[in-house]
Amino acid sequence: MPDSIKIMVVEDHHVVRQGLVALINAVPGMQVVAETADGRESIELFQKHLPDVTLMDLRLPGMGGVVAITRIRSQFPQARIIVLTTYDGDEDIHRALDAGARGYLLKGMSGDELMDAIRAVHSGKSRIPSEVAERLTERMTRPSLTDREMDVLREIVSGKSNKEIGQELTISEATVKTHINSILGKLGVTDRTQAVTTALQRGIVHF
Repeated sequence: MPDSIKIMVVEDHHVVRQGLVALINAVPGMQVVAETADGRESIELFQKHLPDVTLMDLRLPGMGGVVAITRIRSQFPQARIIVLTTYDGDEDIHRALDAGARGYLLKGMSGDELMDAIRAVHSGKSRIPSEVAERLTERMTRPSLTDREMDVLREIVSGKSNKEIGQELTISEATVKTHINSILGKLGVTDRTQAVTTALQRGIVHF
């Protein structure tokens, strides 16, 4: 069907991917032209098939979804990509949209909502559900962590002590403590455990 919307599905869970492919192919005017479980392979498949719309998960083996989106759009600026994920952290949302995604959908949505989003993005629109937009708005009002604070936060999440963090980043323990105090303030928490929980929930840091 030459007038069909050509779609690529990038999803590492086999059952979910096969379900999406079957669902989309059953809709008149839509056709899955490529599918993969791997972010790196999605770039090659995009080059080969030039899909009209790509559904992209964020957590993928080899190369994450945000990096794949960035690489694809560096070569094809008009690429229309919808993130389809279980992750609703405001940092995940921000990174994906900043990379150029035209939509951000959570996997709990209905089949009709997905099809409507595909049609909207194909026509040049964006599709950001209200709950996603609210989280993004919240994120924009929060102070951002500096690069060094992000380095320290990653080490905290990995379970390292202040001394170990200092050794890893080649800074003094006093400097580590200063960064931690700033991190706690920006995240709106009072201790390291809360900082780790908040960082993971918001998608600021991933395991």
